Amino acid sequence: MALFGLFKKQNPSNETSFFGHIDALRGHLFRSSLVVVILSVVMFFYPEILFDKIILGPLKSDFLTYQAFCKLGHWLQSINILSDGNALCFGHYTFKLQSLGLSDQFTAQMWIAFVAGFMLGAPYVLWEIWRFIKPALKENEKKASTGFILSATFLFLTGVLFSYYIIVPLMINFLGNYQVSSMIENNFTMDSYISTVSTLSLATGIVFELPVFVFFLTKFGLISPQFMRKYRKHAVIIILIVAAVITPSPDITSQMLVALPLYFLYEASIFVSYFEYKRKTKNTETK
Repeated sequence: MALFGLFKKQNPSNETSFFGHIDALRGHLFRSSLVVVILSVVMFFYPEILFDKIILGPLKSDFLTYQAFCKLGHWLQSINILSDGNALCFGHYTFKLQSLGLSDQFTAQMWIAFVAGFMLGAPYVLWEIWRFIKPALKENEKKASTGFILSATFLFLTGVLFSYYIIVPLMINFLGNYQVSSMIENNFTMDSYISTVSTLSLATGIVFELPVFVFFLTKFGLISPQFMRKYRKHAVIIILIVAAVITPSPDITSQMLVALPLYFLYEASIFVSYFEYKRKTKNTETK
């Protein structure tokens, strides 16, 4: 009982105790998990959409990204920037995917169904997170944060689509055709391909949430726009390193296609931090 008392608010108001918050959080997590599980079960029964059209889409020569890059190459040739318009035409692969384990295809279907359920349920999960933190905010903070769900969902889905249509095709083009010797044939396991595509897409979606993270870090006084401006040069170096890691292809064009959006996100985060910092400072001065 003494331990319980340490976590309780030491005032007579109706504020919720520590364990009350834990219980409320458990309810939000349960509802979020339930929605994700239901959506995952539904998607499990549509493997032809998940695999043939989405997961294995970047392996097809008529994939949207390959067509767009090829047209871009021919346009750059027409204005004398590229000497060979076919230099950006890629997407023709000869390697094969193999399923080596007895249950590999079944477990892969379960994993991709879960990833799809999580992505489709992301707006609801974010809404439940917002419902949990909303009571702790003041009225003006609630009004200022009403776009949280919309913004966070938009950024997450933008990151996933950016990875799927830009990073994944570039990665497949480089690693799929890379050979240390002509005596070694490229045949990859289905598990390595699927885990790479799904994990990379989820990770990029989370990275694109940077402005949202910065908003809350600024709100809690852990970061400021002055700090982000001061270390902008350091951030650029980190962004270039991340771009080089994400896109193993050695050509500068591929790396810039990844680095530029990440740098834009950083600048947008400074903008977000500035307005939140300004709002906090104004509220402090009026007290």
